[in-house]
Amino acid sequence: MSQESVFEVTGKPEPNRNERVSELAELGFTWADMEGEAYWIDQIVTMRQETYHELEEAASILWTILDKTVRNIHRNHHIYSLIGIPPILWQMLDECPLPEEGLISRYARFDFAIAHDGSIKLLELNADTPTGYVEASIATPWLCRQAGIFSPNEGMQELVAAAWGVERPDTAACIAYGEHKEDSGTIEALVRHSGLDIQLVDCLDLWVDEGMLKDGAGREIHRMFALYPKEWMSVDDGGDALAYAIETGRLQLFNSPHSILLQSKGLLAAMWGMYELGLLYEENEREAILKYMLPTYNKPVFSGHFVSKSMFGREGGSVKLYDQAGQLEVEDQDGYDTSVMFPTVYQRRADLARVETAEGAFHLLTGLFVLNGTPCGLLGRAGGLITGNSSHFIAMGVK
Repeated sequence: MSQESVFEVTGKPEPNRNERVSELAELGFTWADMEGEAYWIDQIVTMRQETYHELEEAASILWTILDKTVRNIHRNHHIYSLIGIPPILWQMLDECPLPEEGLISRYARFDFAIAHDGSIKLLELNADTPTGYVEASIATPWLCRQAGIFSPNEGMQELVAAAWGVERPDTAACIAYGEHKEDSGTIEALVRHSGLDIQLVDCLDLWVDEGMLKDGAGREIHRMFALYPKEWMSVDDGGDALAYAIETGRLQLFNSPHSILLQSKGLLAAMWGMYELGLLYEENEREAILKYMLPTYNKPVFSGHFVSKSMFGREGGSVKLYDQAGQLEVEDQDGYDTSVMFPTVYQRRADLARVETAEGAFHLLTGLFVLNGTPCGLLGRAGGLITGNSSHFIAMGVK
């Protein structure tokens, strides 16, 4: 790696990996190894302090711009259609009140491409159901403390407690609770950090009875946090009943229903379009869009390197990379391709730094959580050109 890089890989894997995996499991990170493979790389990537400060500032202003954009398109069904919002959700989005400014989503994560020279580009915002919380809020601070490296992630738990202290969910849910380690561990950590008395349930045990959501024991659910992507309501059995429970006010869902507007990658195309037309944004916002965003469209208008992805693709699913000649170079083979259900966006390709680790050379994706409106926690993922399900977790600190 170039000495000029803003990143540095530090430390060597400890010989007692199994012991460290057990210690992490006791803390709540139980999937450091998955299916016999090492998901967690026992090293730390440090980022230069000035780069981290710029990243925080970039995240803050982009968060404000995205919030402003959602408020501008709220109740605009033409744009809902353009950015892939399923029509079954439109009434729910129109009738539910928008949360206060900056808090449409209180639990979100940006994904950035940061090059070796420190240039920062936003790839996407996971504003609805981001994972990686346990890796960022529990494993990363613990690993950084052991190595004597500063972690900006130390405050994540307090921010979750502040967010849920306002929202006060009575239930937290995920698919296959108790079986799916990552999702189950994520909601368990969030509940623990909230300090609240919250029931944990499996989404598949939930049902709607005359507009009221109930769990398998018949208990009424009024306020729920769910690792359940809201666009699934358009394809799942009972999705229309769940949407009805929300739009009639019988159920409050966290993140708020409007987080799906932030989640759609089509929103980035809408933002870029308004930027090009000189609409909506102040001069400082325009400067941030030009500096930190990638040109994004709902048509493949690029002559050189670009990426296509579903407006609601997750874990790398549906991502395809095209080369300078516009020919398909690589596509994700692991994640579920949601482009069969939702429209596609096209985005200029960005450079991700490549780092040498004990497990091999990988491209580094930099996640930054935004909790209760505050940018606060780094999530490092090391993978291929597309960061998908097969990528590794590597702790990130600041130096």
